[in-house]
Amino acid sequence: MNTRTIAWTVILLVAAVLLAWRASTGIGMGKVYVEQDELSFVEVTVPPPPGADAEETEQTLWLPASSTEVERYATAEEKAAAISWTETTQVPPRDYFEAEAADPAQTRIVLDWTRTIGIWIAAFFTLAIFSFLYADNPFYRLAEAVVVGVSAGYWMVVGFWDIIVPNLLGKLAPTFTKTWFLPGLNATEVEWAYLIPLIFGVMLVWRLMPKGGWISLWPLAFIVGTTAGLRMVGYIEGDFLSQVSSSVIPLVVPVDGGGGVDVMASFWASLRNILIVVGILACLTYFFFSVEHKGGVGKVARLGIWYLMITFGAAFGFTVMGRIALLAARLEFLFDDWLWIIDPTDQRSLVAAAALLIG
Repeated sequence: MNTRTIAWTVILLVAAVLLAWRASTGIGMGKVYVEQDELSFVEVTVPPPPGADAEETEQTLWLPASSTEVERYATAEEKAAAISWTETTQVPPRDYFEAEAADPAQTRIVLDWTRTIGIWIAAFFTLAIFSFLYADNPFYRLAEAVVVGVSAGYWMVVGFWDIIVPNLLGKLAPTFTKTWFLPGLNATEVEWAYLIPLIFGVMLVWRLMPKGGWISLWPLAFIVGTTAGLRMVGYIEGDFLSQVSSSVIPLVVPVDGGGGVDVMASFWASLRNILIVVGILACLTYFFFSVEHKGGVGKVARLGIWYLMITFGAAFGFTVMGRIALLAARLEFLFDDWLWIIDPTDQRSLVAAAALLIG
């Protein structure tokens, strides 16, 4: 065992000891509390209101057990057949501390073990990803595999319920789909045209078979071609044409200052438009390779390079700031939601916690 491994082993042991001490002392860390509400609904047959039209008939509704309609119209058998469940809402730890300080025997706000375990699992995987900064290790590979696997499984399920069930099964077998999958499906007639995407889907999955994998190339070529055509039209309308229309701007922009033309505002607005037009022409000149970039053309092309470099630098800086924001969010999660070291949103009242501990 080399010196580097020994040093990191010592650091991890010290961190584990500090973590165990932090979790077992004071108000602890990484806990999620929920408020429990008991809900009960009764199926009641409500008659039409007085003075209603003759066409209106009685309605069968699910109403809260505490409503006046249930007290008035529900029978004893209907009340006995009420459906009840417990609804939980996540609340700040401050609410739990205050409730415990007021009544230690209260059960309205309790610790939610499932969400608490979720916080600890999220913290473990966050640290496992950060461990790649040291070196490639089994913890990082585990987290990477879990992220890829969970993402693939999640999108597979979303694709099945949001695309295959309503857009394929719902069109070819609406009655079966409405009975077993989507009770709120509006389709009632079979649309045989959807056999074509079904056949294409089967051909695409044929790639997993031991033989005949070439069959999947036909639907794949169709998907690539149609997607490219649709995307091209979308890009032409959304990017190319919009940029062209945004480039057709006046070089002189008079700005009304209330009692006349505001000279300074007009100057800056006109300068902005001039820089935009000059930049567009300079960048187009740089990419115009039919003329050798010498003399005046070369100088304009070099100006286009400056515009391009400034644009790329701004885009790169924006990307870096986005990644820094993601890093800051993960650090805030570790120090706020998990370790309870910081409390920027006042989620935990130390006064209430102290009163709870002293009491």
